[in-house]
Formats: sequence, structure tokens, C-alpha cells
Amino acid sequence: METKGNILVIDDELGIREGCRRALTPQGFDVHTAASMKDGLQMVQDEEFDLVLLDIMMPDGRGIELLEPIHEKDEDIVCVIITGYATIELAVKAIKQGAYNFISKPFTSDTLIMTVNQGLEKRRLSQETRRLQKIEQHAAELVRVKEEMERLDKFKSDFMLMVAHELRSPVAGAQSLLRTILRGLAGDLNQQQVELLRRVNLRMDMLLELINDLLSLAASKSIEPDESLELININPIIQQVVNNFSVQAEDKKISLIFEPIEIPVAVLATEDGLFTLFNNLMGNAIKYTSEGGSVQVSLDFKDDCVQITFSDTGIGIPKEDVPHLWEEFYRASNVRKSEITGTGLGLSIVKQLVERYSGDIEVISAEGKGTKFIVTMPLDRTSKNDQVS
Repeated sequence: METKGNILVIDDELGIREGCRRALTPQGFDVHTAASMKDGLQMVQDEEFDLVLLDIMMPDGRGIELLEPIHEKDEDIVCVIITGYATIELAVKAIKQGAYNFISKPFTSDTLIMTVNQGLEKRRLSQETRRLQKIEQHAAELVRVKEEMERLDKFKSDFMLMVAHELRSPVAGAQSLLRTILRGLAGDLNQQQVELLRRVNLRMDMLLELINDLLSLAASKSIEPDESLELININPIIQQVVNNFSVQAEDKKISLIFEPIEIPVAVLATEDGLFTLFNNLMGNAIKYTSEGGSVQVSLDFKDDCVQITFSDTGIGIPKEDVPHLWEEFYRASNVRKSEITGTGLGLSIVKQLVERYSGDIEVISAEGKGTKFIVTMPLDRTSKNDQVS
């Protein structure tokens, strides 16, 4: 049976030691005894005790001298002083130095049991208080670490935004000069020079794509939580995105399908954010769909939400890569093996925007069988989708 407490009695009188044992053992306490301060201190150091009954006057010293080493071992050990009538003042002094209580000789079994139970309850409360203090300290440390991480994340975003802005102008300028040369406006070029410049231009396209994605990512991270959202009709935005990609789809002989809904479909968002969100999903669908494939955008309603689905017949996503798609700079394994370029930032940006608009995004895909991205966003209930600002 589990003991109610581990008790040590340090007293030079055999009658007191045995009397304490007889009174406390039937109550479920595990009682140990020591006849001297030396033996008692050794037992405290060797074992774990909850409460010590300590005679104040011992042949080898005063029990009060054991209070400090006992509490060095465990500051929550409860010490109860056993004293004679002539040493009450010394017992009070012991309490000032850390003893919990004292009982005077002779004492009854009832007095002893009551004092021990009160002492053990005091130990339990002290340990619980200390545990709660540690939890509070841990919580305060977590808050501090969270604030520091947020500060560093904001610094990273601000730095990334600044660097990307500074890089975009010279890259765009250099690309403009390259295209001028490729069009033959700066003199004739032989075939080898044209080919080399085309390769440089392609790398500049990739660099500019990375810079633009970094700008979008940094901008999405730097948005203040209380920045206001507006009631936006998504129909014309999706139509504009489809129009923007129509030439690229025609170049790859991809069938691009979108059937808009006649009524306004209103969500709380920002226009720029919705353009970025839909552009990234459409761009991926076109990019990862081979010639002759198809890309379809559809709208549907579910409960109080609208679902915008981007479906393609492209290369698909391996199952093991799906959980990582929202990580920054992550690209699926089959994409990394292909010659298709990308930054691995687009879907991370999409995820942040969808969550900012209180929505959700789901991906359904299988390698070689195409992909569906389903964006679910709450409809504005107050307007009932018949008034759009």
C-alpha cells in the first residue's frame, strides 16, 4: 500500500521514538528513527523524507542546528520541533529559523497525528505552489521566446522586402537591355551569341520570378493583423487572371476553361491579395501541365462558403510531398527532377493569404494524374451576396 508520508523521528529518548512509531505507523506513515543528530543527519542525506520530528535538545547538540542542512537537502521538508516545557523560547526561535511547528513533551497520539497531518498538508501546498511558479516562469519564458521570434521574423521580412525591392530594378533594367540586343536593335548577332543571350535572358526571368515571389512573401508577412479587409466580388478577379494566362495557355495548346457565375460572389479580402492568390494557383496549373492538357477553374457553394477549384491534368504531386507543399522554398520531388523552374514560394504565399481571409485550402493530387487545389472562403453573410462594394 502506498505510504501517506515518510517520517523521520530524531530523538535521544527511546520512549519518544517508539511512541511516535506506534502512533503513526497504523495511520499509514512510514516511520524511521535516529537516536542522535549525527545519525539523523546521515539518514536525511541518504533517504527522502517528507517530515522530520526533531528533538531540540540532544546529547550531541541542539536539534535546531539540523534545520539548515535538512532544508539544503529539500527546502520543502517539514520540520516539527519536539521540546520540553523549559525550552519553549528555544522552540519559537527554531520556528523563526525554518521549523514549521513544535509540540511539547509529553504529547498525546492525537496531537502528534494532527501535527503530522498539518505538516504534510503544508508540504503539499508548498510543492504545489512551487510547481505553479515553475509553470508561470515557463509560460513567461515561452511568451518572451515567442515575442523574440516574432521580432526576428519581422526583421527578416523587412530585410527581405528591402533587398528584393533593391534587386528588382537593376534586374529589370538588365533584362530590358538584353531584350533590346536580342531584337537586333544594338547591331547584328551571330547565332551563337543569340543563343547565349537567350539563356541569360531565361536566367534573368528566373531571378525576376524569385524576386517577385520574395516581395509577395515579405508583403504577406508584414501585414498587420488588424489591417482592414473589404467586401470583394471574386468573379471579375478570376476572369482577369484567366485572361492574363490565356496567351501562355495557347502557346502550350492548353485548354483553359472558366465559367463565371452570374451573381456576385462576395468575400472579405483585399483585391491585391486575391490577385496574388489566384495568379499563383493559375500559374502553377499552367506551368505544370504539358502541351495539349487542360486547366479548369470552377466556383461552387457549400454551406456559407464559396469553393474555388483549380484543376489541371499536369504532372501531379507525389503523396509524400503533399504535406510539405506550404513550406517556404519547398518543391516536390518530381518537379526538382524536371527542368521546370520555380522558387517554391508560391504555395506558401497562397496558404498565408487564404488563412488571413479565414479560409482553407485543400489539395487533391496523384503523381502523373493532375492536381486540384480547392480554396474555401466564407461568404459575406450581411450582404447575402447581392451587394458588393
